[in-house]
Amino acid sequence: MKLKNVGVVVLAAVVITIAIVRSRASQKQAEAAAAVDPPAPFSNYATQAPGKVHKITVADLPKPYVTESVDNGADLTGRPADAWPQAPAGFKVEQFATGLDNPRLLRTAPNGDVFLAESDSGEIKIFRGITSSGKPEQIEVFATGLRKPFGIAFYPPGPNPQWVYVANTDSVVRFPYQNGDLKVRGAATKLADLPGGGRLRGGGHWTRDIAFSQDGKKMYVSVGSHSNVDDTDNNSTEHHRADILEFNPDGSGERVYAWGIRNPVGIAVNPKTGELWTSVNERDDLGDNLPPDYITHVQEGGFYGWPWYYMGGHVDPRHKDKHPDLRAKMLTPDVLLQPHNASLELTFYQGSQFPKKYDGDIFAAQHGSWNKKARTGYEVVRVPLHQQARATGEYEDFLTGFVTKDGKVWGRPVGVAVAKDGSLLVSDDGSNSIWRVSYSGK
Repeated sequence: MKLKNVGVVVLAAVVITIAIVRSRASQKQAEAAAAVDPPAPFSNYATQAPGKVHKITVADLPKPYVTESVDNGADLTGRPADAWPQAPAGFKVEQFATGLDNPRLLRTAPNGDVFLAESDSGEIKIFRGITSSGKPEQIEVFATGLRKPFGIAFYPPGPNPQWVYVANTDSVVRFPYQNGDLKVRGAATKLADLPGGGRLRGGGHWTRDIAFSQDGKKMYVSVGSHSNVDDTDNNSTEHHRADILEFNPDGSGERVYAWGIRNPVGIAVNPKTGELWTSVNERDDLGDNLPPDYITHVQEGGFYGWPWYYMGGHVDPRHKDKHPDLRAKMLTPDVLLQPHNASLELTFYQGSQFPKKYDGDIFAAQHGSWNKKARTGYEVVRVPLHQQARATGEYEDFLTGFVTKDGKVWGRPVGVAVAKDGSLLVSDDGSNSIWRVSYSGK
C-alpha cells in the first residue's frame, strides 16, 4: 500500500474514532439529562421538594425495557454538616435519637410509648416521653433475642392491651404486657410459623408486619416474595409469600387474605374505616420507570397481579401467556408512587398537633431505590385522604433532603409513627437515628 493511501486510512480511522467518542459522549449527556429531568410524571431525588404534589396514573406507564435496568445501590455516606431533613413551611425537624442499631419499624403504644424494632440485633426498644429539647425522656430495651423482628402490634385493640405481638422474619410471637411496661414480664410465646425467613433461610424479602382488625377478631401479617418475579406455579419457595395472611389472634385459622402483592412491607388499619392498607415494593428489572411502587387499601380476596401482571392489567413480559383468566381480576392500587421508591412503613395521622388538613392522612417512609439510574425515594411522603378516608391518586413530598445534590445518600427512612404529642417520628437506618417532625407554624 502506498504511503498516501496509508495516511488516508489512518485519517479515516481517526475521524471514525472521534465520531464514536462524540456519539458516546452525546448519549451519556442525553442519559444524564434524562436522569436529572425524567419525563413527567416521573421524578427523582433532584426534583423532590416538601409540599410538591405528584400523581401517576396507569396511562402514564411506559412499555417494559424503554430504559435499561441498572444496579445503582446507595453507598451510604456520613451526614454532611450542612445536610438536614427538610419539611414544609411551618414544620420543625429535630434529631430525636442517635446511635441506634439498624432502626426499622416504629409503633406507638396506647399509652404513648414508642416501640422500635432494631432488626439486625434482634431487639425491641422503647422511647418514653419527649423533653423540651425534643429528645426522649427515657430509653429502655424491652425485649432481646428475637429473629429479625419488624412488625409490632398491641392486643386487644383499645386503651388497655394485654399482649405485645412481634412479627419475626419466620414467626409471630407475643409477650404479656400492660400499659407502661418497659421490660418484658414473661417469655415469648410462639403463635405461628411464617414462610421464608428471608436472610436467615436463603434469601428473599424478610420483613413481616402485623396488624389487627378493629374488632380484634383477626390478625393480619404481611409476607414478601422470595424472588423478584419467579413464576409461583409449582414453586414451593413462594408458598404463602407475596401475600397478606390472616390468622385468629391465637395463631390458628391461617388463610390468604390478599395475594399477588410482591412485597407488602407495611400494613395498617385505617382507624376511620377499619380497612386494611399496605405499602408495597413492586418488581425490578423492567426499566427506570416501571412499574410503580404503591400504597393501597387491601380488598379481601383481592389479587394484585404479581408475578404475571402489574397495575392496569399489563402483562409482565417474563410471563407472557400465563393465567389469562387472572388478568381481568387484578386490582389496580389507589396510589402509584415513583417506581423503585421502596415504600416501607405507613401510618395514619391521628394527632392534634398538625394542621387540620392532615387529619387521617397517610405518612409513608420511602427507603430509596437501587434499580434506577437516577435515585428516587429517600423521603417520607404524605397521601391525602381528604377527611373522607379515600385516596384520589396523588401523593406529596413531605420530608426530603436525605440525598446530597451530587447524589450521595446519607439517610434512608424506614419507620413512621405518631408520637403522643402529635409529632411525627421517622426512623432512618442510614444515619441510625430517629427524626422528629413537629408543627410550630400557624
